[in-house]
Amino acid sequence: MVPPGGTAHIADRADPSDSGTMPVLRGPRGVRKRRAARIPGAARPPAAVRALLGALPGLAAVAALFLCAHGVEQAAATEDQPSSAERYAAPRPDIVPRSVWLGDAARAQPAPRYDDKVVAVFVHHTDTPNGYDCADVPAILRGVYQGQTGARDWDDIGYNFVVDRCGTVYEGRAGGTDRPVTGAHTQGFNHRSTGIAALGTYTAGVPVPEELTDAIAAVAAWKLGGTGTDPRAEVALVSSNGLSRFAAGATATLPAVAGHDDGYATDCPGAALAARLGDVREAAALLQGRSG
Repeated sequence: MVPPGGTAHIADRADPSDSGTMPVLRGPRGVRKRRAARIPGAARPPAAVRALLGALPGLAAVAALFLCAHGVEQAAATEDQPSSAERYAAPRPDIVPRSVWLGDAARAQPAPRYDDKVVAVFVHHTDTPNGYDCADVPAILRGVYQGQTGARDWDDIGYNFVVDRCGTVYEGRAGGTDRPVTGAHTQGFNHRSTGIAALGTYTAGVPVPEELTDAIAAVAAWKLGGTGTDPRAEVALVSSNGLSRFAAGATATLPAVAGHDDGYATDCPGAALAARLGDVREAAALLQGRSG
C-alpha cells in the first residue's frame, strides 16, 4: 500500500525499548491555585496545628507559628491543583475492539511493547480504495492486517487506530487502547506516539469526510489529553534511527498532531488529508476544553 510516488509505511524494528531519556517540549499551561485562608500576619494553620499551638508554652508556640506561616501556607496554596492531564482530559471515543474485526485471523505474535506516555499523534492513510461500504470495514481491515503481517512480515498491524469514512474508530495494534502501545507506523518516531490511519486514499483533490476528521480529532484529543499535551502545540521527539527525516539521536520539533510525512519521507497521509490537519488540531483542542 504505497502512495503514488511515495514510500510505504515501514516497521521500525530498530527502535530501542527504553525511551525514558526522550525530552518533551510542550506549550505553556495555565495552573489554578487555591490560596490558603489567612489571619493577620500569618497563614491560618489547620485545626490540628492550632490545637498543638494551644498546648505549647512560650517560645515553642512562637516557633511552631513561624513554621506554619512559612510551610503550611505553601502546602495549602498548592493543594488540589489539577494536573495538565486532569485539566485537559478528553472523553474516550467509542472504539471497536480488534477482536471484532480480526476474529480468528490473528497470527501468533510477540508481546506488545509500551512507552511511558503519548505526546504525539501521527496521521496516516491506508492507501486503499475509498468507495467502500462501512459495513465492510472489518473485512477490509483484515486485508490490511494480512498484508502487513504476511507479505511484509510485520508482527502486527502497524497503526494503533484506524478510522473509517463513517467516523467509526477501530483498535489497531494489540496491547490495549488505554495504554501507550509502541506502534510501527512512523519510522524513527514510533516511541511516545500514537498512529491513527484513515481508511482510504486521500491524495490531492479527494474529498475528506467530516466524520473521518472528527473521529481522528476525538482519538487525538483523548490520547494527548493523558499527558496534558495541546494538540496545537509542538513537541520534541528523538529520532530512533537515520531512516526517518532526522539523523539517529537527533531531536526533532514536530507538531503534536503530525502527518506521517512530517517524520518520514512519504506522500502519506495524502495531500488532501494533510491539508485538514489544522482543523483536526483545533477540533481536538476544543474536545480538551481549550480555547484561544
